Amino acid sequence: MNAIVQNPTVAAPNDRRRRSYAELNAELQARYPSGFAPGGVSVDDIVQLRLQNSFDTHLDIAREMATVMRRDMAAYDADSSRFTQSLGCWSGFHAQQMIKSVKRLRGTAKGAYVYLSGWMVAGLRNRFGHLPDQSMHEKTAVADLIEEIYVSLRQADEVAMNDLFKALKQARAAGDVAAEIKAVAAIDNFETHVVPIIADIDAGFGNEHATYLLAKELIRAGACCLQIENQVSDAKQCGHQDGKVTVPREDFIEKLRACRLAFEELGVTDGVVVARTDSLGAGLTQKIPVSQKPGDLASQYTKWLKTEAVTAASPLGEGEVAIWLDGKLVRPSRIANGLFQFREGTGRARVIEDCIAFINEGGADLLWIETDTPNVNEIASMVAEIRRAAPSAKLAYNNSPSFNWTLNIRKQVRSEWLAEGRIAADTYPDGTALMAAALDDSELGREADERLARFQVEIAAKAGVFHNLITLPTFHLTAKSVDELAAGYFGPDRMKAYVNTVQREEIRRGISAVRHQHEVGSDLGDSFKEMVGGERALKAGGHANTMNQFAAA
Repeated sequence: MNAIVQNPTVAAPNDRRRRSYAELNAELQARYPSGFAPGGVSVDDIVQLRLQNSFDTHLDIAREMATVMRRDMAAYDADSSRFTQSLGCWSGFHAQQMIKSVKRLRGTAKGAYVYLSGWMVAGLRNRFGHLPDQSMHEKTAVADLIEEIYVSLRQADEVAMNDLFKALKQARAAGDVAAEIKAVAAIDNFETHVVPIIADIDAGFGNEHATYLLAKELIRAGACCLQIENQVSDAKQCGHQDGKVTVPREDFIEKLRACRLAFEELGVTDGVVVARTDSLGAGLTQKIPVSQKPGDLASQYTKWLKTEAVTAASPLGEGEVAIWLDGKLVRPSRIANGLFQFREGTGRARVIEDCIAFINEGGADLLWIETDTPNVNEIASMVAEIRRAAPSAKLAYNNSPSFNWTLNIRKQVRSEWLAEGRIAADTYPDGTALMAAALDDSELGREADERLARFQVEIAAKAGVFHNLITLPTFHLTAKSVDELAAGYFGPDRMKAYVNTVQREEIRRGISAVRHQHEVGSDLGDSFKEMVGGERALKAGGHANTMNQFAAA
């Protein structure tokens, strides 16, 4: 029942104040001087359970992670090299394994977030099958996935802390004071696997009140950051598809306010709102807003409409619509389903105006500009214009799998080298021929790969990108990995394919999931059985457990 006293207050690696082993142990020993709570429950066991329960509720997670994210944003403002990153995860297990990997490789999870993609909820995590990214799935599935991710991350904490407490008990049993001190220090300095989630709320799944109600559910599930887009909710498309329809800026700002009010109501005062504009690739609007005075949001939005003058030679027809614009009567171009068209080539200008309005009038914390290609200079030029009116503008950027990265970056290199006179037109092929594997080890191929490696660093430095994310990596990774294994396993290699492509790699890379029973909490369960049953506990982790074969893994 003894405990070595360390510092009574511990600042965890993410700066969250967490009670130290010594502090909690002293409090409980004072409450239960015998060392046991009613029913013969050991104080040592209570201390362990309290400390491995990293958060009481998921709303506590939202509040804490919002603080973490705000601190990261301030750090980025001071130094653009301190941008943050995330991968889109479609299950709690994917998110857990990602954060475990980051901690193993970096020694910390700082700067690593989880992205929750609406595309993957639609495509993989709903009751209606594999659906396109059109807000067709049940919206509660989004909150369910956030809940699942944080359950998985918290269980990673429990499993890891249980291992630390086992080390502490072994040190005490052996009378090894140095090992005991080391074990207590490891417990006190443990860094949680819980990290911020950026949650995709699509276009709000309805009107502004529906947006507010859903936002509260996502926040209660643990989301500290909500990303919402300026498309029409019931006509929503994936950001990298055609047929996108935007809403007037006043309408979208009301949804930004709905998200903010949801955060404030639930006490997540540092909650982060990401305003996404799809205007670069959207050529349609559902309605024409009413302007109250020159230069207001409505007039700035309608000025980009594709119109035709109403004249004596071209009068209004039956059922046609006309508006007064720039001192004359014009008919907006309307397609068969009643949607109005913007003029071609206006997307960039609309994006810039969107972003300024979303920050200055909508109170957005971060911007998201959905682009059609990954071009640092093009994005940087837009951000430079935005910052003239909104100096604090920062972005989350989608390093999207919808881009053919190899082709795009090789095209950029080839184009630049041609302009510089460094190569002739026939030195390298144009178009899709640039994808040829034979170019992988060419000078152009190597240059393109070097640019890929530094893409996020450059876009963070030049284009104000605080957060770099990939929306759908675990979708594509799962498809590729299963294909790789299936091709070998159902081919001539059979078990060799599994061992070589999966198990041996897990062991050599130190991936903890190779001990799959331990990974899902078998040892954690044994520890709890001991807490309540002592020597009577029927444990899974005995000598006959085949996981012992991986003890050195």
